[in-house]
Amino acid sequence: MPKAQTTFVKISDEKVKGKTGKSWKQWFTIIDKFDIETNGHRFVSMTLFNKYKLNPWWSQAVTIRYEWERGLRTVKNQRQATPKHPIFKNSPERSLRSSCNSSSQGSSTMRRIKFSFLALIAVLVSVSQAQNGASFTVGTATAARGQTATGVLEVPRGIDTSTSIPVAVVHGSRPGPVLALVAGAHGTEYTSIIALEKLITMLNPSEIAGTVIIVPLVNIQSFERKVPHINPIDGISMNRMYPGRPNGTQTERVSYFITKHVVDRCDHLIDLHGGDLDESLRPYSYWTKTGNEAQDGISREMVLAFGLDHIIISADRPKDPNASRYLENTATTRGKPSITVEAGYAGTVEPDDLQALMSGCLNVMRYLKMLPGTARPVSHPVWIERVASIASEQTGMFYPLVRKGTYVERGMKVGYVTDYVGKTTYEATSPVAGIVLYICAVPSMKKGETIANVGVIAAPESVK
Repeated sequence: MPKAQTTFVKISDEKVKGKTGKSWKQWFTIIDKFDIETNGHRFVSMTLFNKYKLNPWWSQAVTIRYEWERGLRTVKNQRQATPKHPIFKNSPERSLRSSCNSSSQGSSTMRRIKFSFLALIAVLVSVSQAQNGASFTVGTATAARGQTATGVLEVPRGIDTSTSIPVAVVHGSRPGPVLALVAGAHGTEYTSIIALEKLITMLNPSEIAGTVIIVPLVNIQSFERKVPHINPIDGISMNRMYPGRPNGTQTERVSYFITKHVVDRCDHLIDLHGGDLDESLRPYSYWTKTGNEAQDGISREMVLAFGLDHIIISADRPKDPNASRYLENTATTRGKPSITVEAGYAGTVEPDDLQALMSGCLNVMRYLKMLPGTARPVSHPVWIERVASIASEQTGMFYPLVRKGTYVERGMKVGYVTDYVGKTTYEATSPVAGIVLYICAVPSMKKGETIANVGVIAAPESVK
């Protein structure tokens, strides 16, 4: 029996540099930082595809060559180290690996053909889950390649009533990433809801590489009853219970179904919000820093591509994927670079805010190479290192003294509360110097409720 060949079909250093702009040594130095044994093949190839702008073939070729040189692949194309990250539990790369095993018998020529074929086939199957067949299904929406389908995500009755969440699947004509766009966790944040409703009809699947899952309105009951902040069925915020429970309240069950049918199916997620009925909010985004350099690099470029010029750095969100709490953080803790964005205020749907959200989604799609064109990132954004909340110490009528977007000094008065006959009972001052991200937009005020949020501007050298 001939001895198995233990080397990969090598592409010359000259050729890889000519095609990708970097030598093998330079690529290996970059990938060494990605912790491939933890994050796995798919994460690395997607990072090369998204961040370093390699086409699908070269992102696979570079990743596979790295694995061979580092001893992470055998002659049977078996990764010696199983990826630990949950995103790879049922990844296409793992399925391909198991299906392409072969014995060590046969000629070295056949083995070279097999590995070259693997790199080519990976273009079709390992960039994202959108490439696993001719159709893509979420809930009752099944879209054939090159088509858009709409339907609902049925959440069955439990300890309270059932609900049906609208969903659209835009299945592009070419392979590419799966991007989830979700809005309406708070049903009176109207701008974000309308933005996604319009994108459903605007997106042309024939122009798209990959798949877009759009959930325009999560909190149906809040929207229909005009109830801000919470789901009126169980009194819980629908962006605080992720990853949810299948046997909990309606909010918990909805969170569970979105985790399983949307988050687990996507590669990236954008959670869209805005100022609720009682919030006068200036537009801003959230960028979550996880400590994973490769993942943080992609999500940072996503938030810059989205284009809102004030960005909050979130470094204190839960790290446990089983207690992720927020929707974006649920995707982030599962290794999926994702962001949260906010625009719109006080129940209004202003054209500028609406356009900012729609254009932002499209520009992120360009960054992910899902749409043609160049993604133009926001120039010189204001980075916010933390947010200080000002809560009312009294119930009564609130009078603001500053507007959204105002820069305030520490100790500056931002508003006051009176009782119901006009006597001032509380004067609200800012505990920090910074920018007013939002301030209460209505006179109604209860003790303990938020009067304003003030963002502390980060030092330029602290933003990496």
